[in-house]
Amino acid sequence: MNINIVFAIVLCNMSAFRASRVLISLFAIELGAPQVTIGALIAMYSVFPMLMGLYAGHVSDKLGVGRPMAYGSIGISLGMLVPYLWPSVPALYASAALIGASHVFYNVSVQNLVGYLSTPEDRTKNFSNYGLVMATGSLVGPLAGGVLIDHIGHAGTYLVLALVPLITVAIISRAKGIRAAGRSSEETGGGLAGARELMRDRGLRRTLLASGIVLTGNDLFQFYMPIYGSSIGLSATLIGAILAVFAAASFIVRLVLPALAKQHGEEKLLTWSLFLGAATYLIFPFVTSAVFLVLIAFALGLALGCSQPLSVTLTFARAPEGRSGEALGLRMTINNFTHVAVPLVFGTVGSVLGIAPVFLANAAMLAGGGVLSRRNAEEDKGEQP
Repeated sequence: MNINIVFAIVLCNMSAFRASRVLISLFAIELGAPQVTIGALIAMYSVFPMLMGLYAGHVSDKLGVGRPMAYGSIGISLGMLVPYLWPSVPALYASAALIGASHVFYNVSVQNLVGYLSTPEDRTKNFSNYGLVMATGSLVGPLAGGVLIDHIGHAGTYLVLALVPLITVAIISRAKGIRAAGRSSEETGGGLAGARELMRDRGLRRTLLASGIVLTGNDLFQFYMPIYGSSIGLSATLIGAILAVFAAASFIVRLVLPALAKQHGEEKLLTWSLFLGAATYLIFPFVTSAVFLVLIAFALGLALGCSQPLSVTLTFARAPEGRSGEALGLRMTINNFTHVAVPLVFGTVGSVLGIAPVFLANAAMLAGGGVLSRRNAEEDKGEQP
């Protein structure tokens, strides 16, 4: 089947998902919820993916990708309907939980599908394009959500967004290639035993840890760049521009990523990108010029924007036969643990020691991820005849 059909599915669901994250915050404010409640609502999006990522991958391997993608999309749609039918803060909690739990089944399976539809030669290209479509959805979704809120209100926007994932259900139901893809005859343990077994593979373990480190770097920039910018007197416009430059660099590097990976290899490219990210974080707290901060943000965007699709590609490639979904699910579990833990841990560090140690600690983490990736590259080189 044509992989562009898969990308159409990704664009629909990602746009709705990202729009809902903006919508839930604005609706909570409209309902008079305090800031702590809004933080808890956002965290609900990550709790169930953290707890259920491995199981979702196991389901994807055993049943194939079609049913988890379809049922996950239906669950996302139902999650959007809850605040429309019962516009209240408890309904927002239920909505965030249902959307997060449903999205993990859909998301692991669609990543698995991209891998199954790829050959080793075009896998990096397809996952890079998958990252581009995800980035496009992250742009389109919040923009469309904001326009809809202004015209039809918060509850009405939830109703419109509930229709979007149903488009993907219609596509899946008519695409035989999706329904048949990804089912494995391999017997796997699943659960904690399955996770321990996967983590015994040194190459896969290093890739999964590097993936979590990349996401930590991305999250910390989103959280702490506004705080740091404000502390050195930058205007909100300049802070927003720096964040936009970071996003633009992430998008640009994915356009050329397949060519770079073909020339240098995925593992070596991931190593370089992690070391570049470490270098930018290392100098960040010593720079106060807006111009230089823009340049640093661009370099960091290139590094982390390159690292994310590479980590998905390598996770799929290093997964044991018939267990790619489980490996991708374990990656999602680690990544969503990062989403939950990073604001708590580094928020505490930042409040006690200040912002600079947060940037320096993350530089050390990214450098450590680069070392892990370099070891994988060296082992792969040693195994070649």
